[in-house]
Amino acid sequence: MATVLARPRPTPPLQAAPRPTRLERLRRRGIESYLFTLPVIVVFVVLFAIPLAQSFYYSLTDFNGYSTDATFVSFANYTTVWRDGSMLAALGFTLVFTVGTTVAITALAIPLALVLNRKFFGRDLVRSVFFFPSVVSVAILGLVWGFIFAPLGTGVINAIIGWFGAQPIAWLAEPTLAKISVILVAVWGGTGWHAVLYLAYLQAIPSEFYEAAGIDGATRWQQFRYLTLPLLTPALTVSQLLLLTGGLKVYDLPYTLTGGGPGFATRTLTQSIIENGIAQGEVGKASALSVVFFVAVGLIIVAQLALSRRLEARFS
Repeated sequence: MATVLARPRPTPPLQAAPRPTRLERLRRRGIESYLFTLPVIVVFVVLFAIPLAQSFYYSLTDFNGYSTDATFVSFANYTTVWRDGSMLAALGFTLVFTVGTTVAITALAIPLALVLNRKFFGRDLVRSVFFFPSVVSVAILGLVWGFIFAPLGTGVINAIIGWFGAQPIAWLAEPTLAKISVILVAVWGGTGWHAVLYLAYLQAIPSEFYEAAGIDGATRWQQFRYLTLPLLTPALTVSQLLLLTGGLKVYDLPYTLTGGGPGFATRTLTQSIIENGIAQGEVGKASALSVVFFVAVGLIIVAQLALSRRLEARFS
């Protein structure tokens, strides 16, 4: 008998998987973005949010850093901060240092960047020379300049002026001269770095802009006023932000140069927080000062950024 072969049944066509809806795609992207930002969030919480919350809690107590028995004193520490003459002196010098260094470095760095942007023999070497002070540790700069500003005749500057028959000057022993000396060293060490920052933005400006301005008869001052300066506004924002934050939290340079003296002339807020919290065991008082300091810095930075955005919108 003949064998009858059964015809194979046709394989049903594969059905395409349903396409995810727009909402599902957004959810997936949201989950992926959260996974990528999770390490940053963890670092922010552990290193910033938790210490800030602890500082605020300790500022409401008489915690001394050693005993676990802390008494709640409400806002008494904040009242003490505003009545402490040393802390008010530290606040005053910190503000003077911040404003002085910001204005001086900005006024010197922009012209220096314009000079370094031109072509001349040994330009790279000159750039390196001006940038070198920002490479060295600020603490080392303070120690070196402490020897240069030594008030006795052994100091470098006093030895030089002694050759002309002048008497030694107490650079770091007189309050006003000590403040000026600290600011001058900070300006000397930071001008080159910020000049390089402005130089990077200057090199990004197309040369065709200056050629067109020259054809139109614009002078060098007009080119700087209406072309270079508006295009440097983003660099100005970055530089001002770095100078303000660095000046408000400064500690190493005044401490290594003068130790905060004479008296409290060059004492900074950061030094006050460290000495009150660690050396004197007044963690509650130091925490109150740090909270006030944090709020003040935040307000200053927000105001600076708002002003910078207005300038950028105006000149863009």
